[in-house]
Amino acid sequence: MHPGFFDEEDRLAKPEKLGDPLPRLDSIVDREAFRPLLKKIHDRQRKSNAGCKPHDVR
Repeated sequence: MHPGFFDEEDRLAKPEKLGDPLPRLDSIVDREAFRPLLKKIHDRQRKSNAGCKPHDVR
């Protein structure tokens, strides 16, 4: 069964209707303040190419 045109939108709206705190936290917490720390952590020299690649710091 293929998802309908609005299925994704409806799925994402449901937690907010149930009182999901993440949208409110997103408006309160300044994530950009953490960027320098995350960049410092991710700029470490890799010992080998094994394992997962580093995540984007965005």
